[in-house]
Amino acid sequence: MAQVNESQVIEILKQCYDPELPVDLWNLGLIYNIQIQESYDETTSDVNIVMSLTTPGCTMGQQMAQDIKNKLEALDEVNQAFVEVTFDPPWNPEMISAEAREKLGVGVSSPQERQEPKINMEWE
Repeated sequence: MAQVNESQVIEILKQCYDPELPVDLWNLGLIYNIQIQESYDETTSDVNIVMSLTTPGCTMGQQMAQDIKNKLEALDEVNQAFVEVTFDPPWNPEMISAEAREKLGVGVSSPQERQEPKINMEWE
């Protein structure tokens, strides 16, 4: 069996969603760290993920962490996955990827693009 690589882990993270937003956890910027190491059997990997939540009061944190764990451990290359939730540093909206900003419709235009529409006030 082969070991998992970071791009495979990221693809799995892009399949895990915040239940309150239509954007995956990776593009929301909630994933702070990915560590991949050889497992005890030397044929698969153990994956450690450190993630945050959009707010400390989010009640879905454990469910999101379990979703990541389940999806990673479904890969043949993964022996075990561990997901730690942290609030240090606190998440902020600036961590959202450009792709997610576009999907959410926030912060996608520059000030130059936000010009007032030209309205023709002349009567024909």
